[in-house]
Amino acid sequence: MNVGGQAVIEGVMMRNKHKFAVAVRKKDGSIKVKKDDNSKYPKWFKLPFIRGIVGLCYTLYDGIKALIWSSNQQTEEEEEKLSKREIIFTILTSFIFAIIIFVLIPFFSARWIHAEGYLFDVLDGVIRVGLFLGYLIAISLMKDVKRIFEYHGAEHKTIACHEAGEELNVHNVKKYSRFHPRCGTSFIFVVLIMTIILFSLVNGSWIVELVGRIVLLPVIAGISYELIKLSGKHHKNIVVQVLVKPGLWLQKITTREPDEKQIEVGIKALEGVVK
Repeated sequence: MNVGGQAVIEGVMMRNKHKFAVAVRKKDGSIKVKKDDNSKYPKWFKLPFIRGIVGLCYTLYDGIKALIWSSNQQTEEEEEKLSKREIIFTILTSFIFAIIIFVLIPFFSARWIHAEGYLFDVLDGVIRVGLFLGYLIAISLMKDVKRIFEYHGAEHKTIACHEAGEELNVHNVKKYSRFHPRCGTSFIFVVLIMTIILFSLVNGSWIVELVGRIVLLPVIAGISYELIKLSGKHHKNIVVQVLVKPGLWLQKITTREPDEKQIEVGIKALEGVVK
């Protein structure tokens, strides 16, 4: 069964089809683990393409809960209980900011340069990719984000060890790469490429093109999810390896080599869902 995850504040969240576990290193050096069931959604949402859109929303929902819990462990505060409405509001707000930065700004920047036709679509895409890369590079310089990226590396190495069928211990995990083809970073890169391809199919007035870009976002998310899932199944195929390379290159920014203590946290999180 596939296992995925994400880095959180001083820790790692791991999840499989049914449950997730969050492990964090507390200030006293101990490791605290929290286990929970994944948010459930109707079976028909699991159809190809639809599952990518719905799964992204539910993953974000559980991810935000994990982030809040991990943050509370560093401040010794009581566990904060957010309502479903508050978490959904947070996700919607994030989507709105993403649309402003990665759809509206590239679109109107390309119009301001007076690009037309395919040149407009390419320029729109290049600006979008540039903004994304600039954002990643900027946050990677922050001390706290560097720590999260190290735990991101621990997550990938631990999953790779598990997928190879080796015993989960620090010595074995250290041998594996911090880059993984099913990473969310690779997913975002595929999304960026798909936007250039599919946005070029929308023609009409500037209002039609702008609205079309926003309407196509769920479609792009669904297609990108299926492509990432397919690449994970056929990761040894030479064509797939070439196609996923750019996403792996991006992980040079979003992951760092973890230390042994961070790997221990990754192992505890993974044990919470595979045992």
